[in-house]
Amino acid sequence: MMLLEFDSPQVHDLLEIESGSLATGGIAQPPWVRKTLINCPWVVVRRALAPGGHIAVGVRGADRSGRWGGYCAERHVKRIARPATLLALGRTAGHTYRTPAFLALREVIKKWRGVPFLWGPTGSVGFELATGRPVTTEASDLDLAIRAPSPIGVEQARWLWDRVLGLQTKVDVRVETPLCGFSLEEYACASPAQILLRFPDAPRLGDHPWGL
Repeated sequence: MMLLEFDSPQVHDLLEIESGSLATGGIAQPPWVRKTLINCPWVVVRRALAPGGHIAVGVRGADRSGRWGGYCAERHVKRIARPATLLALGRTAGHTYRTPAFLALREVIKKWRGVPFLWGPTGSVGFELATGRPVTTEASDLDLAIRAPSPIGVEQARWLWDRVLGLQTKVDVRVETPLCGFSLEEYACASPAQILLRFPDAPRLGDHPWGL
């Protein structure tokens, strides 16, 4: 599997880390976290402020209720898998189309062909592609992230959103700017009204995701 070397992790990136290297930051660590990381030492970069030299990360448990957030020192990161990297795997991993979420990814790849920015799967689909562990189920949603260093117009956002409607699986798309993240659906359907912008320190309402 082709994965990028460590370089400035961003929200939604998956990190392979040295097991036992997480710092709690004063947050109580459930007993299942250590066992999970021994079996599968992968975490996801979460949107939160972190101490110097550390990355805010989340650990995925056996089910949706099993989620825990801590911090990982940058020096303990072995590999990084970005959503766009995982999309390349999703294009060729035909044998993984075993659940509705993967079938939906195949459809979005067709419908979004030629879009001018980086995007890819996150959530359970991204985790399965990165680790090879079959974590998606018949009920799994398809979570996607778009990297948008430059503004996406409302009309373009509506074009993108229209093409993920009507799929068998619910699709949730997050747009990530250099400043914050937000829902593609909300941006496409609510603009020009204010939408919820998710910043590392706290979410707040606004209408300028790119700080314009």
